[in-house]
Amino acid sequence: MATCSPFTSIFLCCFLLILSSSLGKTTSRPKALILQVTKDAKTLQYVTQVSQRTPLVPVKLTLDLGGPFMWVNCERGYTSSTYKPALCGAAPCRLLNTTSCTVCDPSVPDCLNTCGAGPDNPIANTGTHGEFGADVFTIQSTNGRNVLRVVTVPRLYFICGNNFVNDGLASGVTGIAGLGRTGASLPAQLSSYFRFNRIFALCLSSSTRSSGVVFFGNGPYTLLPNVDASSALTYTPLIVNPATESGFLGDASPKYFIEVKSIKINDKRVKLNETLLAVDSEGNPGTTTISTANPYTVLESSIYTAFVSAFVKAMPKNVERVPNVAPFGACFSSKNIGSTRLGPAVPTIDLVLQSKNVWSIFGANSMVEVSKDVLCLGFVEARTDFTPRFSIVIGGHQIEDNLLQFDLSASRLGFSSSLLGRSTTCANFNFTSTS
Repeated sequence: MATCSPFTSIFLCCFLLILSSSLGKTTSRPKALILQVTKDAKTLQYVTQVSQRTPLVPVKLTLDLGGPFMWVNCERGYTSSTYKPALCGAAPCRLLNTTSCTVCDPSVPDCLNTCGAGPDNPIANTGTHGEFGADVFTIQSTNGRNVLRVVTVPRLYFICGNNFVNDGLASGVTGIAGLGRTGASLPAQLSSYFRFNRIFALCLSSSTRSSGVVFFGNGPYTLLPNVDASSALTYTPLIVNPATESGFLGDASPKYFIEVKSIKINDKRVKLNETLLAVDSEGNPGTTTISTANPYTVLESSIYTAFVSAFVKAMPKNVERVPNVAPFGACFSSKNIGSTRLGPAVPTIDLVLQSKNVWSIFGANSMVEVSKDVLCLGFVEARTDFTPRFSIVIGGHQIEDNLLQFDLSASRLGFSSSLLGRSTTCANFNFTSTS
């Protein structure tokens, strides 16, 4: 701390005091945060663990890339001396962008009318209504290479869920970590509290025995052996879809959308109705969204039919097609399929984006090993008993071992394509603490 002497001008002294104070605050504030993510072998959900409440309790949450907020099952013994409900009309309620108010029974002790919203479970497609409140939340900081000290958010807002909406989640999971495009999501609240740019990056491991990672804040995002996965990203604009999943105009969807112009297999354009890939001003079905709740990419029915047909045609003639294994529509004997650094030697799938940028999908992300001798094309057809909201939903298998950076400040998605080509994977972050 600078000190004032009789010989120092008042102006200079005050300047040094302000500068010293500012530097102290800057160095104590983390530049980035990190969550460790594991893939649940049974459900294929991506699971993380946070610490919340007073005293602190570890809480397992399933990641939902398009989820609007974090919700926690408050019927599973939620107790905390620091929980604060968000009262109706209070400033925190604006994070939800809703006027919904939960009116309690006035005969109940400590009755408080709070703002609330519906915690949704994208795995079981269930939803309910819950109270909005805040509690202590801790998370590890990072320098992009390894983990640093644990930092605390005194009030991180979330929704109280219940047992009904908890059904279908992985064992031990009691909520959802929403990373969506809203003011109440984890990226939004963390960047606001710690005052860094609203940027986060997702790097999911393909293995159920090793961990992937979510970074909050800008890079570098360094993976062993000293590979900065954020150093060579391709960018495409993020699109705001003006319609919610129910099809109603109003609040934009919290999901992340990009525009796929066409699909190529082995550099040959797939013949499909490409008008299905566009979204109009009324939010009609179209566009491409990215999801961690879907284990595999989901394609609208006519797109799926054309895509599978083109992929089968592009496979080498000596590769035998075998009976399909649900939920996949094209399976092959692996006997004559070679191996490469990028996975099985199968046709390359290219998603052609705006500005002719290409997201390439190689064998490790296109094929699923369903048995020792059978590989299946890891894409599935959208259910035909309802009108799909989106033509393409890029699922978890296709984004594993790819770094995806969501830059909300610039409204763009940065993607690496497969990190296997750079001799690393998303399981290679060093979670050894240096603090």
